[in-house]
Amino acid sequence: MKLALLADVHANLPALDACLEHAREQGADRFAILGDLVGYGPHPAEVVERCRWLQQEGALIVRGNHDVLPELDVAPDAGWFELAAAWTREQLTESQRDWLQQLPLTLLFDKVFLVHATADAPERWQYVLEERTANRSMQAVARHTEVRYVLGGHVHEQSLYYRITDREMARVPIKANVAIHARSQRYWLATVGSAGQPRDGDTRANYAMLDLDEERLTFHRVVYDHSAVAEDSRAAGLPEKLAIRLETGL
Repeated sequence: MKLALLADVHANLPALDACLEHAREQGADRFAILGDLVGYGPHPAEVVERCRWLQQEGALIVRGNHDVLPELDVAPDAGWFELAAAWTREQLTESQRDWLQQLPLTLLFDKVFLVHATADAPERWQYVLEERTANRSMQAVARHTEVRYVLGGHVHEQSLYYRITDREMARVPIKANVAIHARSQRYWLATVGSAGQPRDGDTRANYAMLDLDEERLTFHRVVYDHSAVAEDSRAAGLPEKLAIRLETGL
């Protein structure tokens, strides 16, 4: 079973489609979308419809913080974040917003625990940026004796940790497209990067593939036309900061 893992699509349809196509070429059997389907990007309705279709085909999808879209009274001097959130809400139908709101915060699949942020407090949207936070997240799934992998997104960068002791995790160096033997005798935590808005200086889309049979985890980078999406963002009237992020990967 090859499970393709995408997170932080952020309403970037070409990036999503590029990752899906690449994953299928790599033999993906199933997809998991780890939250933040919308927010920031210019294609929220299209991304929601693509993900709804994927869910009907068996994809596992959890909710991210950007998928909760409160009603906002946007003041004339509102910041870029508020402007983008309000614009996103306006693009979605009530049915699409309801579907996003009803997505679960976590899912358990085989040996895998899926979450957008951390397993210990998924509703608090904490970032896994270092070993201590990774260990708290891993400790939270200890009651699920079958779980060996905690997989999420939120930080917009790819990372991998494994448990050394009950109180200590170590970070593992990773390289794009190079498989890591993630044996299930250990406990592993990964952030799979952002499909739609990378922030590590590389404009290519991110996703990961977990081969549960071979116990191998591969982090992938996929080229797509990020410049065209940046122009879509400008044409939609979204804040300039968001187009620049796509053009620079920062």
